[in-house]
Amino acid sequence: MSKKEMRPIEAKAREWLKERGVTIRDIAELVHYLQSPYHDQLDIETCEHHIERVLEKREVQNAILTGIQLDILAEKELLEEPLLSTIKVDEGLYGIDEIMALSIINVYGSIGFTNYGYIDKQKPGILAKLNDKSSGKCHTFLDDLVGGIAAAASSRLAHSAQGEEW
Repeated sequence: MSKKEMRPIEAKAREWLKERGVTIRDIAELVHYLQSPYHDQLDIETCEHHIERVLEKREVQNAILTGIQLDILAEKELLEEPLLSTIKVDEGLYGIDEIMALSIINVYGSIGFTNYGYIDKQKPGILAKLNDKSSGKCHTFLDDLVGGIAAAASSRLAHSAQGEEW
């Protein structure tokens, strides 16, 4: 993490990720999963660095806070029908959860779209855990946000490997 003072919204977004069971390391493992075939010496710390930079973006923080709040409201059944049922079952045709993830990816270029689509289908690591409905938790938005952060960090990593800094 950078040495600069963290804004309250960034601190809250990071706190909520952690409270919902997602660590920087979990996301870094997704980035490593996506990028290690293209970077022979890729280590987890490099992946974490790129995630830290992604999490500094206000657009990313806003998406995290909005998505997690909607998941929590659905868990507490504080949304009206039919939205409540749609979010609680993570209805396949809903798509707003993916749109929020794509808003994160948009910050870092088109390579993020293919990375996101791939891990959204594969559901490796933390994504499998977040998609497990037996926990009683609703992660309709969170799983896609985590995938979006990983895809954005992967795109950032790929661009930086080409000498472009984001």
